[in-house]
Amino acid sequence: MIKRSGQTKDGSSSTEGPCRCCNVSINSHPNPATAPSEDDLPEQSDDDKRKKLSIQDIVDLQETSFTVRIQPPGTESFELQVTGQMLVVELHQVLMDHEITCHRTCFSLQLGGVTLDSLNELHSVPGIRDGAVIKVVEESYSVRDARLHLRHVRDLLRSLDPTDAYNGVNGSSLSYLTFYTTGNNGNSVGKRRASERESVDCSPPEYVLPGSKERPLCPLQPVREDWKPLQCLRVLTLSSWNPPPGNRKMHGDLIYLNVLTMEDRELNITSSTRGFFLNQSTAFNFNPKPAVPKTLCHSLVELLSQVSPAFRKNFTALQKKRVQQHPYERIAAPFQVFTWTAPHGDHTLDCVRAEETHASYMGQDEHTSRDWNEELQGCRELPGSSLQERLHRERSIFKTNCDFVAAATRGATAVIDGNIMPINPGESPHLQMFMWNNLFFSQGFDVSEHYRPLGGNTAAHAAAICDLRGAQAYASVDIEGLHTIGTVVVDYRGVRVIAQTIIPGILEKNQEESIVYGSNDNGKTVFTHPRFLELLDKTSKQLRIQRHQVLDHNNRPVELCSGIETIGILGNDGRPYILDLLRTFPPDLNFQFSETEERREEVPKECQSFGYPCLHCHSLASLRPELIEAFIQHRYELFMKMVSHELSQLTEQDEATEWSEKPMCEGKESGLSSCWLTILSYLIFVEISKRNAILKACRAVGSVSDSCFDIRFNPDVCSPGARFPAECLEEVQTQRCLLWEAAAFLLSHQIPLMDCLDHTAVPMDGASLTSALHQRGVNVRYLGTILRELGRVEERRRLGHIQRICVSEIILRSAKHIFRTYLQDVEPAAFSAAVSHFLNCLLTSSSCFPDSFSDELLSRRRSRRRRSHGSRVALLSDSVWARLTSGELWGRIRAEARDYYHYTFDRCFESIDEIIEKHNLQRISLLREIAIKTGIQLREYVFESRHRPAFGEEDIVNMFPVVRHLKPTSSDATRLVQQAQLAVQQGLLKECYDLISQALTLFSSVCGVLHEDVCMCLRLLGRLNHSYALSHQEKAVMSSERLHGIDHPQTIQDYTFLTLYCFAGGRHLTSLQLLYRARYLTLLVGGDDHPQVALLDSMLGLVLHGLMEYELSLKFLQNALTLTSKYHGVTSLKHANSHHLLATVYESKGEFRSALHHEKEAYSIYKSQVGENHNNTKESSEYLKSLTQQAVILQKAINQIYSNTPGACIPPPKFSTPNLPTILQQLNLTCGIILIPLSGKEIDELRAEFKGKVKVKTEELENQLLSSVEYKQQY
Repeated sequence: MIKRSGQTKDGSSSTEGPCRCCNVSINSHPNPATAPSEDDLPEQSDDDKRKKLSIQDIVDLQETSFTVRIQPPGTESFELQVTGQMLVVELHQVLMDHEITCHRTCFSLQLGGVTLDSLNELHSVPGIRDGAVIKVVEESYSVRDARLHLRHVRDLLRSLDPTDAYNGVNGSSLSYLTFYTTGNNGNSVGKRRASERESVDCSPPEYVLPGSKERPLCPLQPVREDWKPLQCLRVLTLSSWNPPPGNRKMHGDLIYLNVLTMEDRELNITSSTRGFFLNQSTAFNFNPKPAVPKTLCHSLVELLSQVSPAFRKNFTALQKKRVQQHPYERIAAPFQVFTWTAPHGDHTLDCVRAEETHASYMGQDEHTSRDWNEELQGCRELPGSSLQERLHRERSIFKTNCDFVAAATRGATAVIDGNIMPINPGESPHLQMFMWNNLFFSQGFDVSEHYRPLGGNTAAHAAAICDLRGAQAYASVDIEGLHTIGTVVVDYRGVRVIAQTIIPGILEKNQEESIVYGSNDNGKTVFTHPRFLELLDKTSKQLRIQRHQVLDHNNRPVELCSGIETIGILGNDGRPYILDLLRTFPPDLNFQFSETEERREEVPKECQSFGYPCLHCHSLASLRPELIEAFIQHRYELFMKMVSHELSQLTEQDEATEWSEKPMCEGKESGLSSCWLTILSYLIFVEISKRNAILKACRAVGSVSDSCFDIRFNPDVCSPGARFPAECLEEVQTQRCLLWEAAAFLLSHQIPLMDCLDHTAVPMDGASLTSALHQRGVNVRYLGTILRELGRVEERRRLGHIQRICVSEIILRSAKHIFRTYLQDVEPAAFSAAVSHFLNCLLTSSSCFPDSFSDELLSRRRSRRRRSHGSRVALLSDSVWARLTSGELWGRIRAEARDYYHYTFDRCFESIDEIIEKHNLQRISLLREIAIKTGIQLREYVFESRHRPAFGEEDIVNMFPVVRHLKPTSSDATRLVQQAQLAVQQGLLKECYDLISQALTLFSSVCGVLHEDVCMCLRLLGRLNHSYALSHQEKAVMSSERLHGIDHPQTIQDYTFLTLYCFAGGRHLTSLQLLYRARYLTLLVGGDDHPQVALLDSMLGLVLHGLMEYELSLKFLQNALTLTSKYHGVTSLKHANSHHLLATVYESKGEFRSALHHEKEAYSIYKSQVGENHNNTKESSEYLKSLTQQAVILQKAINQIYSNTPGACIPPPKFSTPNLPTILQQLNLTCGIILIPLSGKEIDELRAEFKGKVKVKTEELENQLLSSVEYKQQY
C-alpha cells in the first residue's frame, strides 16, 4: 500500500456539450462509474428505491428561508435571514463575518434560554420560527479559543490585503470583476448619467488595440485605489513572556500579547479565560497584574477600540469596506488556487503566521491531530436513504475531503522543504518515507525496483496518476462496504509526493502479510478473497471490468475482478480496503513498453496507418473512461443494427415460406391440433431465430454475454506479471482483439479535428486543449498524432490555432519532464537562480549563464580572489544545473517529444527561436503555461533586451505545489443536471430551468456556493432566463476567477457573456470595460491570431458603434473580418455577418461607398449559401437598396453644392444613428444566442416559480425525476 500509492485526476470528469437551442453547455458528468448502461438493473434495487429523489424535499430546501433576530450583548439586535437546513455552527460562522458581530468568536447561541447544539439544523430546533430572537452569549476562553480569536482578528485586519491570495494560503484567491464593474474608485461605471458618459474616454489601452504586440503583465492584477488596506495597528505579536507561569494560569491567564498602536503606544495585553485586559508588563519587567484603569473586554477588538482612537476609526472604516465586498470575493475557496504572477511585497510582522507555520511543521495545527482515515471512511458510512441524509453525507464527505487535501498539501510541501523527519533516515533521499499528522507520505520514485518491469521511475511517477483516477472511479460507483484510502498527489519543486491516509494496523505488520487479495510483486504471488470478490463484482458492470482468472504462485487459477496489481487489505477496523488502482481502466495497445511479437493481422489497419503500435516509456498507458463509454456506445449502435438486419431478413424469409401461410384445418379435432402445432412450431422457430440473431451480434461486437449486449474489458491482458490458465487463452486473445478495436476506434472516430473545424471546441491554451481531448477520450500522448493529422487536413489554415497550441503543448510538456529531473539536483539555496536559468535556456536561444555573484554569501571581493587563493564555498556556476545551455535543452526537448509524444521536429529548427517564429508562438504565453504546469510564481515584468538574460533571480517570487485530488460532489444534483440535458435536447427549456434551479440548490447545500458545479448552474440559469442573467453571470465570473484563475479560458468566456448581459441591461460602459478585459486576457493566453479574438472584436465593434465611437469600432470590426475569413472561411455566414457589421458602421459615418462594398459582399455570401428566399438574404437586399438611395441623395447634394446652380430643393442625406435594440440583437447573434419570446403571462409565471410563490407539482416532478434515476443510457 505504502510503496505505490497516490494518483492524480487529469482535468475534470465533466463534459460540456453544446445545446444548440439556447447556446447552453450542460455539464453532464459522463463518468463510467455513474452512467447506467442499457442492461443495468432491469428492476430497481431496494437501495435505489430508498434513494429516490424527493422533489418535495428539494422544494423544502428552496422555500424554508425565514428571518430571525440576533441579540448580541451590549448592542442593538438585528435581523438575519437563515434557512432551515443551516447548521447552528454555520450560523455561528455567519455571525463571525457579520459587520456587527465580526469581532466575536467565543460565544454560544441561545433560544429561549436553551443553548443550541452546534451540529443541529435550525429547522430541528424547538421553538424556531420566523421572528425568533437568538441571543449571543459570551463564553469563557480556552488557549485554543484565544488563538483562534487572535487569528480571526488578524484576518479582519488584513481582509482587504491580497497578500494571502498571492501566497496561496487560507483559501484566498484573486478576483477583479468589481474593479471593472464599479471602477477604480469604487463608483459604478455603468450607472452614470448621460452627461457624465459623454466625457468618458472609451479608448482602450494601447496593448488592447488590434495590431499591438505588447503583452504587459501589470494589467493582469490591477490595483484599485480603494483596495489599499487601512492600517489599524503597527504591530500585533505574541509576547516573549509566553507561556504564563503556573501561578498566573491559576488566575486564568492564557496568552500574553504585545501591541504597538498607530499612536506609537506600546501595550501589553493579557488574554484570559474571561477576556482581554491591559497588564503592567514591559519589555524587560514582568508584571501581569491589570493596569489602571482596569478594563476587561470579551473581545480584543473592543479593548483596542477603547485604548486607541486611531484603531477604532480605521477598524470601523475597514469593516465597512469589507462588508461592501461581494460575498463571492470573501468566501474561502474549497481548494487552494495559486497565481503564477505576484508582485514583490513587503514582508510584515505576523505573529499568527509564524505560530501557524511552526505548528504546521510539528503536525499540530488548530485542529490538533486528526485521524483522517477514520473521518473519511466514517463520512462514507453515513446513511443515505433519504435526500436529507444523502445531503448530510455528501456535505460531510466534501468538507472532510477539503480539509484532508489542505493538510496533505501542507505536509507534502513540508516534506520537500526538509521540515519533517523521515521514518527511514538511513535510505537514500528518493526512497525516504514520512509520517505527519496521521498521514503517510511517499515519493514518486521506483522503490526497490518494484516498477522496473513497468518502466522504472517513469512508471512510478505515472502510477500515481493512474491510481488516483482509479480511486475517483470507485468513489463515483460508491459501493457500500468497499473502501479506498484518501489520496492526494502533490508535485512540488521537481518531486512528486503521494499523501495517503493510513489503514489501521498496516504499520504494525509487513504489507505482504496484510494482503488478502491481488498481488504486490507483479504476479509472483496472487491472492483472492470472497469478500473482495463480492464487493468488486458489484462495481464491475459500471466500470466495465471483466471477471477473469489468473494463475497464482502455485499455478492454480484464482479469480479476480480487478487488475492484478489492485490489492485488498482487511484493516484492524474490519473494513476492506482496495488500493493500487492503477489498472482500473483497460490498457492502450497503441503504446507499449517493450517490443512484442505482434501478429500483423492482429493490429487493425487504422492503427497501422497511424504508425502504431509504438514504444512508450512505461507500460501504464490506459484508455480514458470517456473513450470506453464512446466505444461502447458505438458498439451498441452496431449491435442494434445487426440485430435489426437479421430480424428483417427473418421476416422476409417468413413471407416466402410455408410458415406464413394460413394452416388448413380439416376436421374439428385433428385439424385444430395440427393448427396449434404449426403455430407453436412457428413461434419456436421465431424465438430461436431471434436468439441466434442476438448471439451472432453479441459475438460480432465482442460482448462477454451471448444473450445480451454487455462489453467489458480484462485489465490484465497486458500486465507483465499476469499468467492465464490454458482454458482462458482463447478468451484472453478475444479480449486483446477487443482492445485493439478500441484503440483503432480512438484513432478513426475520436481525434477531434471536425469539432475544431466547426468550432464546437475552441481551445485557447494547453489546459483547454487537454480538456477538449479528454472529453473525447483522447490522451495527451496522442498530441503527435494530432499534429500529423493537422498537416494532412485540406483546411489546415482554419486550424492554425490548434496547431500552435499542440506545438506549444508538446514543447512545454517535454520541458516540464526535463525540469522535474533538473530541479532534483539543485541545492535549496540556488532554487531561484536555477529556475531563472532554466527559463532563460527555454525561452531564449542566446548564450546565457547564471550570475557568478548570485550566491548572496559570497562577496564580490572574495569571488575575485577565488582563482588565486581558492575558496571552500563553490560558486553556483560550478553546479551541474548551471552548465545547461539553450542548445542542450532544445536537444533534450526534441528527444523527449520524439520518445514520449512520437513527434519529430524538423532538423532545420535548431533553436527555440526558430520554432517560435515558424509557428507564430508567443513567449509570454509559453511562460504562462510553463509556470502553471511547474508551479513557478513570477513577478510582473516584460521581456527585455536580448543583450541581457530575460530572467534573473529576483524574477522568481516563489514555487507553489501543483495538487491533484478527488473531487466529490452531489450525486442527486448530478442526476438533475443529466435530466436537464435531456430536457434541453427535447426543447423543454422551462423544465430544464426548473431542474437546473433544483440542482443549484443541492450543489450549494453540499459544496457551498463557491464551487465549479454551482458556477456551472449559475451560468446555465443566466442563459435560460435573461431576467436574472446579469446577477447569475456576475456570480459565475467571480466563481471562475476564484476557482480557475483570473486568466483561465473559462473565466474569459464568462466575461464575454457577462458583457452581453451588461449591455442588455443598459450598462454600456461597463460592458465595454469588460470586453477590454476579456480581450487583454485572450491576447495574454493565446495571442491575437485566434477565433476567440474574432468574436471579441465583433462584440467590441458593436458596443463601440452603440457608443458612437466609429473609428474605434472600425478598427476592431476590420480585424474581426480578417480573422473570421481565416478561421470560418470567406463563404461562411459569420464572414457575411462581419461584412454587414462593417457596412452599418460605415453608414453611420456617412461613407456609403464603403458601406455598399461590404453589404454587397454580405449579400453575395447569403445568396450563395442560403438562397434568395432566406430572411438574411432578403434583409441584406433591402439594406442594399436603402444604402443605394442614401448614397444617391448624398451625391446629388454634393453635386448641387459644387455646381452652384439653382434647382429643386434636394433633401439632405440622413445619417443613421446606432439603434441599441438592433445592436443587442446583433450581439446575441454574434454570441450564438437565440432569444425565445415569452408572453407576459409566461414571464410572470416563471418569476413566480423562481421566487417560490408557486408550489411545484410534487407527483409529476417526482415521476419525471424518477425516470431520470432509472434512465438507461441508449448506446
